[in-house]
Amino acid sequence: MAKVARKIKTRKGLRLKIVNPDAAGIDIADGEMQVCVPEDRDGENNRRFDSFTCDLREICAWLKACRITTVAMEATGVYWLNIFLMLQEEGFDVVLANPLQVKNMMDEKTDEADAEWLMLLHTYGMVKPCFQPDNIARKIRNLTRHRSSMIMSASREVQHMQKAMEQMNIKLSTVISDILGKSGQAIIRAVIAGNHDPKSLAQLANWRCKASRETIAKSLEGTWDEDLLFILAQSVELYDTYQGKVAACEREMERLMMQYAARVDQGKAGELIRTKKRSNYRNAPAIDTEKYAHAVWGVNLMAITGVASGSLLQLIGELGHDFASKFDTCNKFCKWCNLSPNNKTTGGKLISSHIPRRKNPVGQILRQCANTVKDDKGELGVYFRRMKSRQGHMQAIVATAHKIARIIYTMVKHRREYDPRMVGCDEKELLERKIARTTMQLKRLNEKLGMVDLGTLPANA
Repeated sequence: MAKVARKIKTRKGLRLKIVNPDAAGIDIADGEMQVCVPEDRDGENNRRFDSFTCDLREICAWLKACRITTVAMEATGVYWLNIFLMLQEEGFDVVLANPLQVKNMMDEKTDEADAEWLMLLHTYGMVKPCFQPDNIARKIRNLTRHRSSMIMSASREVQHMQKAMEQMNIKLSTVISDILGKSGQAIIRAVIAGNHDPKSLAQLANWRCKASRETIAKSLEGTWDEDLLFILAQSVELYDTYQGKVAACEREMERLMMQYAARVDQGKAGELIRTKKRSNYRNAPAIDTEKYAHAVWGVNLMAITGVASGSLLQLIGELGHDFASKFDTCNKFCKWCNLSPNNKTTGGKLISSHIPRRKNPVGQILRQCANTVKDDKGELGVYFRRMKSRQGHMQAIVATAHKIARIIYTMVKHRREYDPRMVGCDEKELLERKIARTTMQLKRLNEKLGMVDLGTLPANA
Protein backbone atom coordinates (compact mmCIF):
# COMPACT_ATOMS: atom_id res chain seq x y z
CA MET A 1 0.00 0.00 0.00
CA ALA A 2 1.31 3.46 -0.90
CA LYS A 3 2.55 5.64 1.94
CA VAL A 4 0.97 8.97 2.80
CA ALA A 5 2.70 12.34 2.89
CA ARG A 6 4.75 13.29 5.96
CA LYS A 7 6.31 16.53 7.19
CA ILE A 8 9.81 16.85 8.64
CA LYS A 9 11.42 19.74 10.47
CA THR A 10 14.69 21.12 9.09
CA ARG A 11 16.79 24.16 9.82
CA LYS A 12 15.05 25.97 6.99
CA GLY A 13 11.54 25.06 8.20
CA LEU A 14 9.05 22.33 7.41
CA ARG A 15 9.69 20.14 4.39
CA LEU A 16 7.90 17.19 2.82
CA LYS A 17 9.57 13.86 3.45
CA ILE A 18 10.27 11.43 0.62
CA VAL A 19 8.14 8.40 1.51
CA ASN A 20 8.27 6.51 -1.82
CA PRO A 21 11.85 6.79 -3.14
CA ASP A 22 11.31 3.95 -5.66
CA ALA A 23 8.28 5.52 -7.35
CA ALA A 24 7.39 5.91 -11.02
CA GLY A 25 4.64 7.77 -12.88
CA ILE A 26 2.75 6.69 -16.01
CA ASP A 27 0.70 8.97 -18.25
CA ILE A 28 -1.79 6.77 -20.11
CA ALA A 29 -3.42 7.23 -23.50
CA ASP A 30 -5.05 4.95 -26.05
CA GLY A 31 -2.02 4.48 -28.26
CA GLU A 32 0.94 5.25 -26.02
CA MET A 33 2.28 5.16 -22.46
CA GLN A 34 4.66 7.77 -21.07
CA VAL A 35 6.68 6.35 -18.15
CA CYS A 36 8.92 8.41 -15.87
CA VAL A 37 11.34 7.10 -13.22
CA PRO A 38 13.84 8.99 -11.00
CA GLU A 39 16.83 10.48 -12.84
CA ASP A 40 19.38 8.35 -10.99
CA ARG A 41 17.83 5.10 -12.25
CA ASP A 42 18.39 5.51 -15.99
CA GLY A 43 19.99 7.98 -18.38
CA GLU A 44 16.72 8.27 -20.29
CA ASN A 45 14.34 8.37 -17.34
CA ASN A 46 11.24 9.59 -19.23
CA ARG A 47 10.35 7.15 -21.98
CA ARG A 48 7.49 6.65 -24.39
CA PHE A 49 6.07 3.17 -25.08
CA ASP A 50 3.30 1.88 -27.33
CA SER A 51 0.20 0.32 -25.77
CA PHE A 52 0.41 -3.18 -27.26
CA THR A 53 0.73 -6.16 -24.94
CA CYS A 54 4.41 -6.66 -25.78
CA ASP A 55 5.05 -3.01 -24.93
CA LEU A 56 3.32 -3.41 -21.57
CA ARG A 57 5.63 -6.32 -20.78
CA GLU A 58 8.57 -4.14 -21.81
CA ILE A 59 7.39 -1.45 -19.37
CA CYS A 60 7.31 -3.99 -16.53
CA ALA A 61 10.79 -5.24 -17.36
CA TRP A 62 12.20 -1.69 -17.54
CA LEU A 63 10.64 -0.71 -14.21
CA LYS A 64 12.14 -3.80 -12.58
CA ALA A 65 15.53 -2.94 -14.01
CA CYS A 66 15.18 0.56 -12.56
CA ARG A 67 14.39 -0.93 -9.10
CA ILE A 68 10.90 0.57 -9.01
CA THR A 69 8.50 -0.82 -6.39
CA THR A 70 5.44 1.45 -6.66
CA VAL A 71 3.77 3.12 -9.65
CA ALA A 72 1.19 5.92 -9.92
CA MET A 73 -1.14 6.40 -12.88
CA GLU A 74 -4.28 8.31 -13.77
CA ALA A 75 -7.68 6.68 -14.32
CA THR A 76 -8.03 7.52 -18.02
CA GLY A 77 -11.12 5.86 -19.49
CA VAL A 78 -10.54 2.10 -19.61
CA TYR A 79 -7.01 2.39 -21.04
CA TRP A 80 -5.42 2.07 -17.59
CA LEU A 81 -6.91 -1.35 -16.85
CA ASN A 82 -4.49 -3.62 -18.74
CA ILE A 83 -1.29 -1.99 -17.52
CA PHE A 84 -2.75 -1.76 -14.01
CA LEU A 85 -3.49 -5.49 -13.84
CA MET A 86 -0.19 -6.47 -15.44
CA LEU A 87 1.82 -4.36 -13.00
CA GLN A 88 -0.08 -5.89 -10.09
CA GLU A 89 0.66 -9.40 -11.35
CA GLU A 90 4.36 -8.47 -11.57
CA GLY A 91 4.38 -7.49 -7.91
CA PHE A 92 4.30 -3.68 -8.14
CA ASP A 93 2.29 -1.58 -5.72
CA VAL A 94 0.04 0.30 -8.18
CA VAL A 95 -1.82 3.47 -7.19
CA LEU A 96 -4.69 4.62 -9.39
CA ALA A 97 -5.28 8.36 -9.00
CA ASN A 98 -8.24 10.58 -9.76
CA PRO A 99 -7.21 12.92 -12.63
CA LEU A 100 -8.90 15.87 -10.90
CA GLN A 101 -6.68 15.44 -7.85
CA VAL A 102 -3.36 15.20 -9.70
CA LYS A 103 -3.97 17.84 -12.35
CA ASN A 104 -0.75 19.11 -13.88
CA MET A 105 0.20 22.43 -12.29
CA MET A 106 3.10 23.16 -14.64
CA ASP A 107 3.08 25.74 -17.40
CA GLU A 108 3.60 23.19 -20.17
CA LYS A 109 0.98 20.46 -20.69
CA THR A 110 2.73 17.48 -22.29
CA ASP A 111 2.77 13.74 -21.71
CA GLU A 112 6.35 13.92 -20.41
CA ALA A 113 5.40 16.63 -17.92
CA ASP A 114 2.34 14.68 -16.75
CA ALA A 115 4.36 11.49 -16.15
CA GLU A 116 7.06 13.43 -14.29
CA TRP A 117 4.45 15.24 -12.18
CA LEU A 118 2.80 11.95 -11.22
CA MET A 119 6.17 10.50 -10.21
CA LEU A 120 7.00 13.58 -8.13
CA LEU A 121 3.67 13.63 -6.31
CA HIS A 122 3.86 9.90 -5.61
CA THR A 123 7.42 10.23 -4.31
CA TYR A 124 6.19 12.55 -1.57
CA GLY A 125 3.03 10.52 -0.90
CA MET A 126 0.69 13.15 -2.37
CA VAL A 127 -1.29 10.75 -4.60
CA LYS A 128 -4.55 9.55 -3.06
CA PRO A 129 -5.36 6.03 -4.34
CA CYS A 130 -8.78 5.19 -5.78
CA PHE A 131 -10.61 2.19 -4.39
CA GLN A 132 -10.23 -0.92 -6.52
CA PRO A 133 -11.52 -4.44 -5.72
CA ASP A 134 -9.39 -7.52 -6.21
CA ASN A 135 -9.23 -9.31 -9.55
CA ILE A 136 -11.88 -12.00 -8.92
CA ALA A 137 -14.30 -9.41 -7.53
CA ARG A 138 -13.61 -7.33 -10.64
CA LYS A 139 -14.65 -10.25 -12.84
CA ILE A 140 -17.85 -10.69 -10.84
CA ARG A 141 -18.48 -6.96 -11.13
CA ASN A 142 -18.10 -7.08 -14.91
CA LEU A 143 -20.63 -9.91 -15.10
CA THR A 144 -23.14 -8.25 -12.75
CA ARG A 145 -23.02 -5.04 -14.79
CA HIS A 146 -23.38 -7.05 -18.00
CA ARG A 147 -26.34 -8.90 -16.48
CA SER A 148 -28.01 -5.61 -15.56
CA SER A 149 -27.58 -4.29 -19.09
CA MET A 150 -29.16 -7.45 -20.55
CA ILE A 151 -32.10 -7.16 -18.14
CA MET A 152 -32.60 -3.57 -19.32
CA SER A 153 -32.51 -4.76 -22.93
CA ALA A 154 -35.11 -7.43 -22.11
CA SER A 155 -37.37 -4.77 -20.53
CA ARG A 156 -37.12 -2.70 -23.71
CA GLU A 157 -38.43 -5.68 -25.67
CA VAL A 158 -41.38 -5.86 -23.28
CA GLN A 159 -42.13 -2.24 -24.14
CA HIS A 160 -41.95 -3.15 -27.84
CA MET A 161 -44.51 -5.91 -27.21
CA GLN A 162 -46.86 -3.47 -25.53
CA LYS A 163 -46.43 -0.92 -28.30
CA ALA A 164 -47.14 -3.46 -31.06
CA MET A 165 -50.28 -4.69 -29.29
CA GLU A 166 -51.45 -1.14 -28.63
CA GLN A 167 -51.06 -0.27 -32.31
CA MET A 168 -53.25 -3.28 -33.12
CA ASN A 169 -55.77 -2.00 -30.52
CA ILE A 170 -55.20 -5.06 -28.34
CA LYS A 171 -55.81 -3.86 -24.77
CA LEU A 172 -54.38 -6.90 -23.01
CA SER A 173 -52.13 -4.81 -20.73
CA THR A 174 -55.15 -2.90 -19.40
CA VAL A 175 -57.03 -5.99 -18.19
CA ILE A 176 -54.02 -8.11 -17.13
CA SER A 177 -51.63 -6.51 -14.66
CA ASP A 178 -48.53 -8.24 -16.02
CA ILE A 179 -48.14 -9.45 -19.59
CA LEU A 180 -45.02 -11.38 -18.54
CA GLY A 181 -47.10 -13.53 -16.21
CA LYS A 182 -48.49 -16.96 -16.95
CA SER A 183 -51.71 -15.70 -18.54
CA GLY A 184 -50.12 -12.89 -20.56
CA GLN A 185 -47.38 -15.07 -22.01
CA ALA A 186 -49.79 -17.86 -22.90
CA ILE A 187 -52.05 -15.46 -24.81
CA ILE A 188 -49.20 -13.61 -26.58
CA ARG A 189 -47.50 -16.80 -27.72
CA ALA A 190 -50.82 -18.18 -28.96
CA VAL A 191 -51.32 -14.97 -30.99
CA ILE A 192 -47.85 -15.41 -32.53
CA ALA A 193 -48.71 -19.03 -33.33
CA GLY A 194 -51.69 -17.81 -35.38
CA ASN A 195 -54.66 -17.96 -33.01
CA HIS A 196 -56.58 -14.67 -33.41
CA ASP A 197 -59.92 -15.75 -31.97
CA PRO A 198 -60.64 -13.53 -28.90
CA LYS A 199 -62.84 -16.07 -27.12
CA SER A 200 -60.37 -18.88 -27.64
CA LEU A 201 -57.50 -16.71 -26.44
CA ALA A 202 -59.45 -15.59 -23.37
CA GLN A 203 -59.75 -19.22 -22.25
CA LEU A 204 -55.96 -19.35 -21.87
CA ALA A 205 -56.05 -16.88 -18.99
CA ASN A 206 -55.45 -18.27 -15.52
CA TRP A 207 -58.46 -18.61 -13.22
CA ARG A 208 -56.84 -16.21 -10.75
CA CYS A 209 -57.13 -13.26 -13.13
CA LYS A 210 -59.44 -10.60 -11.71
CA ALA A 211 -60.84 -9.71 -15.12
CA SER A 212 -63.59 -11.95 -16.47
CA ARG A 213 -63.24 -14.04 -19.61
CA GLU A 214 -65.67 -11.70 -21.42
CA THR A 215 -63.58 -8.64 -20.56
CA ILE A 216 -60.38 -10.36 -21.67
CA ALA A 217 -62.04 -11.42 -24.94
CA LYS A 218 -63.12 -7.79 -25.60
CA SER A 219 -59.56 -6.58 -25.06
CA LEU A 220 -58.30 -9.06 -27.67
CA GLU A 221 -60.41 -7.73 -30.55
CA GLY A 222 -57.72 -6.07 -32.68
CA THR A 223 -56.74 -5.33 -36.26
CA TRP A 224 -54.09 -8.09 -36.46
CA ASP A 225 -51.83 -6.21 -38.89
CA GLU A 226 -49.16 -8.41 -40.42
CA ASP A 227 -46.28 -5.98 -39.87
CA LEU A 228 -47.16 -5.47 -36.22
CA LEU A 229 -47.56 -9.22 -35.67
CA PHE A 230 -44.08 -9.65 -37.14
CA ILE A 231 -42.67 -7.02 -34.72
CA LEU A 232 -44.48 -8.71 -31.81
CA ALA A 233 -43.00 -12.09 -32.73
CA GLN A 234 -39.47 -10.71 -32.98
CA SER A 235 -39.82 -8.85 -29.67
CA VAL A 236 -40.87 -12.07 -27.94
CA GLU A 237 -37.99 -13.93 -29.56
CA LEU A 238 -35.48 -11.28 -28.45
CA TYR A 239 -36.92 -11.32 -24.94
CA ASP A 240 -36.42 -15.09 -24.74
CA THR A 241 -32.88 -14.69 -26.07
CA TYR A 242 -31.99 -12.13 -23.43
CA GLN A 243 -33.46 -14.30 -20.69
CA GLY A 244 -31.35 -17.22 -21.87
CA LYS A 245 -28.23 -15.06 -21.91
CA VAL A 246 -29.00 -13.83 -18.38
CA ALA A 247 -29.25 -17.44 -17.20
CA ALA A 248 -25.89 -18.28 -18.85
CA CYS A 249 -24.33 -15.21 -17.25
CA GLU A 250 -25.60 -16.28 -13.84
CA ARG A 251 -24.05 -19.73 -14.26
CA GLU A 252 -20.68 -18.14 -15.01
CA MET A 253 -21.09 -15.82 -12.03
CA GLU A 254 -21.83 -18.77 -9.76
CA ARG A 255 -18.67 -20.49 -10.92
CA LEU A 256 -16.62 -17.41 -10.03
CA MET A 257 -18.44 -17.03 -6.72
CA MET A 258 -17.53 -20.58 -5.76
CA GLN A 259 -13.86 -19.86 -6.47
CA TYR A 260 -14.01 -16.56 -4.61
CA ALA A 261 -15.73 -18.01 -1.56
CA ALA A 262 -13.29 -20.93 -1.40
CA ARG A 263 -10.30 -18.60 -1.57
CA VAL A 264 -11.59 -16.02 0.94
CA ASP A 265 -13.48 -18.18 3.45
CA GLN A 266 -10.86 -20.71 4.57
CA GLY A 267 -13.07 -21.70 7.50
CA LYS A 268 -13.22 -18.17 8.98
CA ALA A 269 -16.94 -17.65 8.48
CA GLY A 270 -19.24 -18.97 11.17
CA GLU A 271 -22.53 -20.78 10.76
CA LEU A 272 -24.93 -19.19 8.29
CA ILE A 273 -28.28 -18.22 9.84
CA ARG A 274 -30.53 -17.85 6.86
CA THR A 275 -33.20 -15.20 6.56
CA LYS A 276 -36.76 -15.84 5.43
CA LYS A 277 -36.71 -13.32 2.60
CA ARG A 278 -38.38 -14.36 -0.61
CA SER A 279 -36.18 -14.33 -3.71
CA ASN A 280 -38.74 -15.39 -6.32
CA TYR A 281 -39.35 -11.86 -7.60
CA ARG A 282 -38.77 -11.15 -11.27
CA ASN A 283 -35.13 -10.81 -12.33
CA ALA A 284 -33.93 -12.32 -9.04
CA PRO A 285 -30.62 -14.16 -9.63
CA ALA A 286 -30.84 -17.95 -9.65
CA ILE A 287 -27.83 -18.11 -7.32
CA ASP A 288 -27.64 -18.78 -3.61
CA THR A 289 -26.26 -15.28 -3.03
CA GLU A 290 -26.85 -15.45 0.71
CA LYS A 291 -24.48 -18.41 1.09
CA TYR A 292 -21.69 -16.95 -1.04
CA ALA A 293 -21.93 -13.49 0.53
CA HIS A 294 -21.64 -15.05 3.99
CA ALA A 295 -18.54 -16.95 2.89
CA VAL A 296 -16.97 -13.78 1.44
CA TRP A 297 -17.65 -11.41 4.36
CA GLY A 298 -18.23 -13.76 7.29
CA VAL A 299 -21.58 -12.13 8.13
CA ASN A 300 -25.04 -12.32 6.59
CA LEU A 301 -25.77 -8.92 5.04
CA MET A 302 -29.04 -10.31 3.71
CA ALA A 303 -30.44 -9.88 7.23
CA ILE A 304 -30.45 -6.09 6.73
CA THR A 305 -33.91 -4.82 5.88
CA GLY A 306 -34.11 -3.82 2.21
CA VAL A 307 -31.08 -5.82 1.03
CA ALA A 308 -32.25 -8.44 -1.48
CA SER A 309 -30.32 -11.15 -3.31
CA GLY A 310 -29.84 -9.03 -6.44
CA SER A 311 -28.44 -6.08 -4.47
CA LEU A 312 -26.18 -8.39 -2.48
CA LEU A 313 -24.81 -9.93 -5.67
CA GLN A 314 -23.93 -6.48 -7.01
CA LEU A 315 -22.27 -5.46 -3.76
CA ILE A 316 -19.98 -8.50 -3.85
CA GLY A 317 -18.66 -7.45 -7.26
CA GLU A 318 -18.44 -3.74 -6.47
CA LEU A 319 -16.78 -4.01 -3.05
CA GLY A 320 -14.87 -7.27 -2.82
CA HIS A 321 -14.07 -9.08 0.41
CA ASP A 322 -11.60 -6.59 1.95
CA PHE A 323 -13.26 -3.22 1.34
CA ALA A 324 -13.54 -2.50 5.08
CA SER A 325 -9.75 -2.61 5.45
CA LYS A 326 -9.27 -0.10 2.61
CA PHE A 327 -11.36 2.59 4.32
CA ASP A 328 -10.02 3.78 7.66
CA THR A 329 -13.35 4.93 9.01
CA CYS A 330 -17.02 4.45 8.32
CA ASN A 331 -17.34 8.13 7.38
CA LYS A 332 -14.78 7.73 4.60
CA PHE A 333 -16.67 4.73 3.23
CA CYS A 334 -19.96 6.67 3.23
CA LYS A 335 -18.28 9.63 1.56
CA TRP A 336 -16.88 7.35 -1.15
CA CYS A 337 -20.40 5.98 -1.67
CA ASN A 338 -21.51 9.61 -2.23
CA LEU A 339 -23.96 9.42 0.65
CA SER A 340 -22.45 12.13 2.87
CA PRO A 341 -23.05 15.89 2.50
CA ASN A 342 -20.21 17.93 1.08
CA ASN A 343 -19.95 20.52 3.84
CA LYS A 344 -18.19 23.57 2.42
CA THR A 345 -17.26 26.12 5.07
CA THR A 346 -15.33 29.36 4.79
CA GLY A 347 -14.93 32.09 7.34
CA GLY A 348 -16.74 29.93 9.88
CA LYS A 349 -19.90 29.86 7.72
CA LEU A 350 -21.47 26.87 5.99
CA ILE A 351 -21.75 27.68 2.28
CA SER A 352 -23.18 24.41 0.94
CA SER A 353 -24.00 20.97 2.25
CA HIS A 354 -25.36 19.42 -0.94
CA ILE A 355 -24.26 15.93 -1.94
CA PRO A 356 -21.91 16.09 -4.96
CA ARG A 357 -23.46 15.30 -8.33
CA ARG A 358 -21.53 12.18 -9.17
CA LYS A 359 -22.60 8.59 -9.60
CA ASN A 360 -21.25 5.83 -7.45
CA PRO A 361 -22.51 2.29 -8.19
CA VAL A 362 -22.52 1.25 -4.53
CA GLY A 363 -24.39 4.42 -3.56
CA GLN A 364 -26.99 3.76 -6.25
CA ILE A 365 -27.48 0.19 -5.02
CA LEU A 366 -27.92 1.35 -1.42
CA ARG A 367 -30.40 4.01 -2.51
CA GLN A 368 -32.50 1.31 -4.18
CA CYS A 369 -32.36 -0.75 -1.00
CA ALA A 370 -33.40 2.29 1.05
CA ASN A 371 -36.39 2.98 -1.19
CA THR A 372 -37.81 -0.49 -0.48
CA VAL A 373 -38.05 0.03 3.29
CA LYS A 374 -40.44 3.00 3.15
CA ASP A 375 -43.41 0.82 4.17
CA ASP A 376 -41.48 -1.60 6.40
CA LYS A 377 -42.63 -1.91 10.00
CA GLY A 378 -39.12 -2.49 11.35
CA GLU A 379 -36.53 -0.05 12.63
CA LEU A 380 -35.28 1.03 9.20
CA GLY A 381 -38.84 1.71 8.06
CA VAL A 382 -39.43 3.86 11.14
CA TYR A 383 -36.16 5.69 10.49
CA PHE A 384 -37.12 6.30 6.84
CA ARG A 385 -40.51 7.75 7.73
CA ARG A 386 -39.01 9.92 10.46
CA MET A 387 -36.49 11.38 7.99
CA LYS A 388 -39.25 11.82 5.42
CA SER A 389 -41.37 13.84 7.86
CA ARG A 390 -38.43 16.18 8.42
CA GLN A 391 -36.86 16.62 4.99
CA GLY A 392 -38.92 14.89 2.30
CA HIS A 393 -38.87 11.62 0.36
CA MET A 394 -35.63 12.06 -1.62
CA GLN A 395 -33.66 13.19 1.41
CA ALA A 396 -35.06 10.25 3.37
CA ILE A 397 -33.73 7.85 0.71
CA VAL A 398 -30.22 9.29 1.01
CA ALA A 399 -30.33 9.31 4.81
CA THR A 400 -31.53 5.70 4.97
CA ALA A 401 -28.94 4.61 2.38
CA HIS A 402 -26.31 6.30 4.53
CA LYS A 403 -27.57 4.35 7.53
CA ILE A 404 -27.43 1.05 5.60
CA ALA A 405 -23.87 1.84 4.45
CA ARG A 406 -22.78 2.40 8.06
CA ILE A 407 -24.41 -0.87 9.12
CA ILE A 408 -22.71 -2.82 6.31
CA TYR A 409 -19.29 -1.34 7.14
CA THR A 410 -19.69 -2.08 10.85
CA MET A 411 -20.86 -5.65 10.27
CA VAL A 412 -17.99 -6.52 7.91
CA LYS A 413 -15.31 -4.61 9.83
CA HIS A 414 -16.08 -6.14 13.23
CA ARG A 415 -17.63 -9.43 12.04
CA ARG A 416 -20.90 -8.72 13.83
CA GLU A 417 -24.25 -10.06 12.70
CA TYR A 418 -27.08 -7.65 12.05
CA ASP A 419 -28.75 -6.22 15.14
CA PRO A 420 -31.83 -4.00 14.66
CA ARG A 421 -30.53 -1.85 17.50
CA MET A 422 -27.83 -0.62 15.11
CA VAL A 423 -30.50 1.47 13.42
CA GLY A 424 -31.59 3.28 16.57
CA CYS A 425 -34.85 3.50 18.49
CA ASP A 426 -37.94 1.55 17.51
CA GLU A 427 -41.36 3.16 17.15
CA LYS A 428 -42.49 2.31 20.69
CA GLU A 429 -39.42 3.88 22.27
CA LEU A 430 -39.82 6.99 20.10
CA LEU A 431 -43.43 7.37 21.26
CA GLU A 432 -42.35 6.98 24.88
CA ARG A 433 -39.76 9.69 24.41
CA LYS A 434 -42.33 11.94 22.79
CA ILE A 435 -44.73 11.42 25.70
CA ALA A 436 -41.97 12.19 28.22
CA ARG A 437 -40.96 15.32 26.29
CA THR A 438 -44.57 16.54 26.05
CA THR A 439 -45.13 15.83 29.77
CA MET A 440 -42.07 17.91 30.65
CA GLN A 441 -43.31 20.79 28.50
CA LEU A 442 -46.73 20.62 30.17
CA LYS A 443 -45.09 20.65 33.59
CA ARG A 444 -43.11 23.78 32.73
CA LEU A 445 -46.25 25.52 31.50
CA ASN A 446 -48.02 24.67 34.76
CA GLU A 447 -45.10 26.10 36.73
CA LYS A 448 -45.23 29.34 34.73
CA LEU A 449 -49.00 29.53 35.23
CA GLY A 450 -48.57 29.11 39.03
CA MET A 451 -46.15 32.03 39.13
CA VAL A 452 -48.79 34.40 37.71
CA ASP A 453 -51.16 36.18 40.13
CA LEU A 454 -54.59 34.93 39.10
CA GLY A 455 -56.27 38.05 40.53
CA THR A 456 -54.51 40.31 38.04
CA LEU A 457 -55.76 38.32 35.05
CA PRO A 458 -58.72 39.72 33.04
CA ALA A 459 -62.13 38.13 33.47
CA ASN A 460 -62.10 36.50 30.01
CA ALA A 461 -58.56 35.08 30.49
